[in-house]
Amino acid sequence: MEKKAKDLSTEERIKAAARTLFTRKGYAATRTRDIAKEAGINLALLNYYYRSKEKLFDLVILENFGQFVEGVRAIMNEQTTSLEEKIEGLVNLYIGKLLANPDLPLFILNEMRSNPKTLKSKGLTKDMLRNSHFMKQLTEELILRRKLSVNPIHFVMNTLAMTVFPFAAAPLLKEVSGMSEEVFVALMEERRKLIPVWIKKIMQP
Repeated sequence: MEKKAKDLSTEERIKAAARTLFTRKGYAATRTRDIAKEAGINLALLNYYYRSKEKLFDLVILENFGQFVEGVRAIMNEQTTSLEEKIEGLVNLYIGKLLANPDLPLFILNEMRSNPKTLKSKGLTKDMLRNSHFMKQLTEELILRRKLSVNPIHFVMNTLAMTVFPFAAAPLLKEVSGMSEEVFVALMEERRKLIPVWIKKIMQP
């Protein structure tokens, strides 16, 4: 029992170290030697648990990201929900995921610049948004009903910016405002309700 608990602790330390370094430095710049050092173990022990950097990366980062992408896809292609319900669902999903994984925006930005094929392999493709039921509803609402001559992508970008930017800028926001982590989390919880209201106002002609 004691050995099993010790092994579990070692695995968790490795995964935590890998998550930290992959998020901070990106996949390409992270070496297994760096992960071992961050975890406080030797390289041989890391290789005993995880035989390759690719396997560890897929386990601690991409598996989680892939599940998130599938959640977004499911909301956007739900046939029975309204556009407003989809926006609320997406905002809730994003904020919930980012509260649990606050470094995720930095990871995505790093990988988009240095290794875009990795994200594509987990389902983040151009067809994900363009061919979604969400985009069809958004286009109909803006162009056919409200007669707005504006690209629907602007509203997608606004929603993402309102949702993701506070997490990407969290260290600066906390520094300049003096807010604690508890206050920041409370503000993000408020944004779950506020962002759909703001987006709805923006969409009005």
